[in-house]
Amino acid sequence: MALAHLLLAGCANAPLDRAGTLQSYDNLTTSNGLVTQSRLRIDETAVRGARTVQIVPTAFAVGTTRVPFTVEQRRLVANAVDRALCAGLGERFLVVDATQPADLTVRAVITHMTPTDPLAVGASRGAAIAKTILLPGIPVPVPRIPIGMGSLSLEAEARDLAGQQRAAMIWGRGAGVLGGSGRMSVEGDAYGLASDFGADFSKLLVTGSSPFGKLPSFPSAHGIRTSFGGAPNSPACEAFGRSPGLAGFMGGQLGLPPSWTDKGAPVP
Repeated sequence: MALAHLLLAGCANAPLDRAGTLQSYDNLTTSNGLVTQSRLRIDETAVRGARTVQIVPTAFAVGTTRVPFTVEQRRLVANAVDRALCAGLGERFLVVDATQPADLTVRAVITHMTPTDPLAVGASRGAAIAKTILLPGIPVPVPRIPIGMGSLSLEAEARDLAGQQRAAMIWGRGAGVLGGSGRMSVEGDAYGLASDFGADFSKLLVTGSSPFGKLPSFPSAHGIRTSFGGAPNSPACEAFGRSPGLAGFMGGQLGLPPSWTDKGAPVP
């Protein structure tokens, strides 16, 4: 409990306000993780019987386009959501494109996104470098400066062939002081949190139950392959591009802007 309070106290705020993008908000129940807030519901029987899924590209709710992000930065964050959803859903489902019918159609909408302060991230990076010089070899974590941390909130649902909602989630998470020093770009935190959401919502559909309150599991061979830029199980996922792999990992460790290593979805 003490650790949970410490983590939550050092996280940016991510509201769970309803944006009106879900077919229904009935029967949503609170299901929070250690640093994630969510409300969700799932028709386990219907979802477990599904075999194919289609992903509608992630959009932004009305009002979110007024925040200080460029079109390209928003596109990069939205594509990170889609890519993570496709990789996670590919663990059990066959992902198909928009020209084919699917047992489930998944759509996510970004409802809240706050920017990262690149100067604060730079200061945190400087503190981490100073620790390495002054305390070499001593594994002392350097907390991130709790200023200008970004956050991300989304609503998502899965509908069946008849258009009925079979799963829904309202999700919010903010960057934390213990989650690394961040990336020196205004979309840095939102970009990282986009992948976290994609992993959580895909687990909801793959397992038929809440992704929170469980012990962490080892990544599958498919998860490891796609995280390093390998081919996904479903060819339809190529529409969202591949993970930047090792280059993206190193870029994150150095705090580089996501656009330096992630080229986003391929141009049709």
